[in-house]
Amino acid sequence: MVQDMRLIELKGISKSFDGTEALSSVDLYIRKCEFITLLGPSGCGKTTMLRIIGGFEFPTTGQVLFEGQDITNVPPYRRRVNTVFQKYALFPHMNVFDNVAFGLTLKEAGELVPESRRARNFVDAWILKLQHRRALKKEIATRVNRMLRLVKMNGYEKRSVDSLSGGQQQRIAIARALINEPEVLLLDEPLGALDLKLRREMQLELKAMQQKLGITFIYVTHDQEEALTMSDTVVVMNNGRIQQIGDPKSIYDEPKNAFVADFIGESNIFDARMIRDYRVAFCGREFECVDAGFGEDQPVDVVVRPEDWALGEAGKGALDGVVESTIFKGVHYEMMIRLDSGEVCKAHSTVMENVGSRVSLSVVPFNIHIMKKMAAEPPSGEAMEA
Repeated sequence: MVQDMRLIELKGISKSFDGTEALSSVDLYIRKCEFITLLGPSGCGKTTMLRIIGGFEFPTTGQVLFEGQDITNVPPYRRRVNTVFQKYALFPHMNVFDNVAFGLTLKEAGELVPESRRARNFVDAWILKLQHRRALKKEIATRVNRMLRLVKMNGYEKRSVDSLSGGQQQRIAIARALINEPEVLLLDEPLGALDLKLRREMQLELKAMQQKLGITFIYVTHDQEEALTMSDTVVVMNNGRIQQIGDPKSIYDEPKNAFVADFIGESNIFDARMIRDYRVAFCGREFECVDAGFGEDQPVDVVVRPEDWALGEAGKGALDGVVESTIFKGVHYEMMIRLDSGEVCKAHSTVMENVGSRVSLSVVPFNIHIMKKMAAEPPSGEAMEA
């Protein structure tokens, strides 16, 4: 369960590479036990942000705080985080057990199994050392087996990692990252190399692991479905800036600008004019809506999701148009419809309409989303509202 406690804070983080700005004045906080996803297209700065949190990159300006302590310049091995990369970096000369146990073998023996007492003499010291070595071996085996059960890979201890499938290797990489019981797990597009079916299965497994372990997951992806499926919080990024922060439902249902609306799912975005509170005009018609607080006759963007259109007989809806293409998508038909006002929009329906047929489109007020016109770039350092 997500706790209302700030675990990690990024304050005014900027990062430049050879004069090119990858991150621009980013402010973000991450809560304890949260599954948070950094989502955006390639080059938006999401992986750079993850690497700064992990200590693999240092910001040009700004601070990274962990439980209120400044860790901006602390190296990775001194941070209470572990990382799973898209390329799993498993050791091919080690079997599954040794790969998972690797992090434990780097610890001081006393960290895993404290010594029970001091030796009284040389022989006693030798006996204690032997007992401690056995206890240490047993503790490592116990922890490794617990991790393998967690990732559903028990029984594979002696297998070579090269003999495993991509999904199995991914599970081993996660087990190895979790074996040292980090407070935060960073995941940099770890499902990118998997096929669609396995990727969807692993999305659910990752979320279940995070909830069972009760630690913070910070996940990087460009896949909107992954972000919406797994996350408590989604951070949408573009051009080194945060565009919107929110839970998956609010990100999908109430995008803050045209970029978010277009990037999250499929959207029809229309130039529109806010006539007054609760009434907007677009595509040559006026519509009731549920938004208020805009100026009269203010130019706005309107978003209507393809699944929110209701198709009907021509002349019996709000907008009329001609079907230009129809594609079967499995659970629905996707149609491109040229409206009489000239705009082309996308609509989903379980009923196929033939190309060239005339149809009408209607939409209920709740499914008309009004947004302010997006400027080309927000001013540098502008904070995003959560």
